[in-house]
Amino acid sequence: MSTPQTEQPARPRQVTVAGWLVILGSVIVVATVFQRISGLHSMETRAGVEKFLSEPPGDGLGLEVDGMLTIIRTLAMVAAGCATAAAILGYHVLRRSRSARLGLTIVAVPLFLTGMVTGGFISSVVVAAAVMLWFQPARDWFDGINRTRAEAAARVESPQLPPPVAPPARPPSSSGPRSFPGFGTPPPRGSAHELVDNRRLVPAVPTDPAVRPGAVVWACALTWGCCALAVVGLLLSVVMLIVAPNLIFDELHRRNPNYADQGMTDGVITIATYIFAGIGVVWSLVATTFAALVYRRVPWARTALLVSAAVAAVVCLLATVGNFLMVIPLTAAIATVVLLVRPDSRAWVSGGPPRDPHDSVRP
Repeated sequence: MSTPQTEQPARPRQVTVAGWLVILGSVIVVATVFQRISGLHSMETRAGVEKFLSEPPGDGLGLEVDGMLTIIRTLAMVAAGCATAAAILGYHVLRRSRSARLGLTIVAVPLFLTGMVTGGFISSVVVAAAVMLWFQPARDWFDGINRTRAEAAARVESPQLPPPVAPPARPPSSSGPRSFPGFGTPPPRGSAHELVDNRRLVPAVPTDPAVRPGAVVWACALTWGCCALAVVGLLLSVVMLIVAPNLIFDELHRRNPNYADQGMTDGVITIATYIFAGIGVVWSLVATTFAALVYRRVPWARTALLVSAAVAAVVCLLATVGNFLMVIPLTAAIATVVLLVRPDSRAWVSGGPPRDPHDSVRP
C-alpha cells in the first residue's frame, strides 16, 4: 500500500498578487533604469545637473557634473541589480520558498532607496508587495499550515456537547386529510432550500470566515499600492521644493508666465504645496490603515475605505482636467469601490462564524 501524501494548503490569492506585483514591478524598474542611463549624457540632463550644482544646496557638495553623473549612474545600476534579484526571488516566492521571501524583504530596502533615481514609484510598489507576504494567510502558507484542517482537528480533539434534540413531531390528526407526496410535505432539513414563514424558500449558504475573497485582497492591494505611490510622490515634491526651489519655480513660470498676474507668488505656491502634501500623506496613511483593518475583517473599516476610495475617485476625476495621467489612480479608486461592494466582500467582512446549513434560515 502506498502512503497517502499530506494535503498541502492552496496558495492564497494574496501571495499570487504580491508575487506578480514584485515580478512585473521589478521588470519595469530595470527598463526604466536603462532608459535613465541612456539619457545621462544628453544636453538636457547635463544642463539640469549643472543648474543643480550651481545653486544651494548642490553647490555645497563640491562635485562636478561628471562626478554627479557617475553617482547617478551607480545608483541606477544598483537599483537595476536589486530589481533583477527581486524578480528572481518573486518567482521563487510563488513556489513557496521561505528563504526567497526573506531575501526579497532584505533586497526591498536598497531597492526603495536607490529606486528614487528612477522616480521611486514602481520600486515602492515592489516594497509594498514584499510587505504583503508577511501578513495572514501568507504566513500560514509559507509555514505549511492548513488552517482549515487544523481547525477541524481542534474540533475533533475538543468535542462539544450535542445540541438538544427536539421532541418528535406530533402525528397529524386522523380527522384531517392525509398529505400526499409533494403536497403538504415540507422540504427536508439540510436541503438546498428551506421553508421560511410558510411563504418563500431561502437558500441556505454557509459562509466560511477562513476564506478571504479575492475581491478583498485586490481592493487592499490597490489601496496599499496607490497610497505608497502617493506618499512617495508627495514627499519627493516637498524635498525638491526644499532642495532646489529655483529649479521648480523656473519651470512653473516657464510653463505659465501669468502666475504672478494671477496672484500665485512663489510663497503662495510653497505654502500650498506643503498643505497639499501634508493632507495627501495623512490621507494615504489613514487609507492604508483602513485597508489593513478590512484585511483583518473589521466591519466598519470597509465603509470607511469605501468612502475614502469614492472621495479619491472624485478628486482624481477633477484632477484629470489638468493632468491626464490622473486617469491611472482614478481607475484604481473606482476598481476599489467596485471590489468592496461585491456581495462576497460585503458578506465576508460583515459575516459571523460559519453557519450550519442544517439550521433554519431566517428571512
